[in-house]
Amino acid sequence: MRATVMYGAGDVRVEDVPDPVLREPTDAVVRVLRSCICGSDLWPYWSMPPSERGRPMGHEFLGVVEDTGADVPGLRAGDVVVAPFVWSDGTCDFCREGLQTSCRHGGQWGGDTGGGQGEAVRVPQAPGTLVKLPGGVDEALLPSLLTLSDVLCTGHHAAVKAGVSPRTSVTVIGDGAVGLCAVLAARRLGAEQIVLMGHHKDRTDLGREFGATDVIAERGDEGAEKVRELTGGDGTHTVLECVGTGEAIAMSLGAVRDGGVVSRVGAAQYTEVPMDFGTFLRNITLTGGVAPARAYIEDLLPDVLEGRIQPGRVFDDAIGLEDVPDGYRAMAERAALKVLIRP
Repeated sequence: MRATVMYGAGDVRVEDVPDPVLREPTDAVVRVLRSCICGSDLWPYWSMPPSERGRPMGHEFLGVVEDTGADVPGLRAGDVVVAPFVWSDGTCDFCREGLQTSCRHGGQWGGDTGGGQGEAVRVPQAPGTLVKLPGGVDEALLPSLLTLSDVLCTGHHAAVKAGVSPRTSVTVIGDGAVGLCAVLAARRLGAEQIVLMGHHKDRTDLGREFGATDVIAERGDEGAEKVRELTGGDGTHTVLECVGTGEAIAMSLGAVRDGGVVSRVGAAQYTEVPMDFGTFLRNITLTGGVAPARAYIEDLLPDVLEGRIQPGRVFDDAIGLEDVPDGYRAMAERAALKVLIRP
């Protein structure tokens, strides 16, 4: 089959790889219908050291079950399924607590499982990982359903961990796909004031359609000051940090109200958080982390199926599998927000 492999910074290839096969009785083989390029894929695209073996790419996909092991109840060939961005058994103590990202028997896509940016994937722990979609799903819904594998759930995780509700004001830092989904999630949870910090007009325009009430293009201290000006000098009750840089964390701490919450879900590219004694005195809570997408899919799925939310609008380009290297370049150059792949 054909699949995407990254061999180093800027070196993405689509090449022939072995077809996936069942190895364990809890495995399934899924033929990919839709996948995409994630903003977090850009970090290795910019910085990965050269590799002779390469890394199979893609952790967001939905597809059709082609085969299942003997211990995969409830799934059969032909079922349409969505896969969260990590696989998990669904039965360990962490999974039962809704923290599938810490599953004792789980793991990440790539390696010998293959990646979502290919024609098919071997899914370990399929009973705990895959979510079956209802039969007869409208093809037009597939982009929005695909966001359940990562970006919608990640934006939702940011809002949930921050305690967003109708009583809280919200700042979202970042106008990438996760940031826009965080706006959508905050609005879904009832927030009435949502400040989106971003400077790409086409993206912030979509953010307004998703529910942002204000947009701030400034960055750094100036951007944080603009948030405080909008809120009578205090800042917002919550800040959803969806970038993952030290600058974004510093802006978050500058934009949040005393006693507020900063929820960080941007893939962290920093090693220190600038929380000095003055910040300590402000009683700010720092939370967030990698989203256990599997814990949220069933909650968000009805709103997607019924069209109450349309997170698939974050995809502003669609390509075939052979064009994936061009998709990486487009996202790296900010010519595309998020690229959909149709194998």
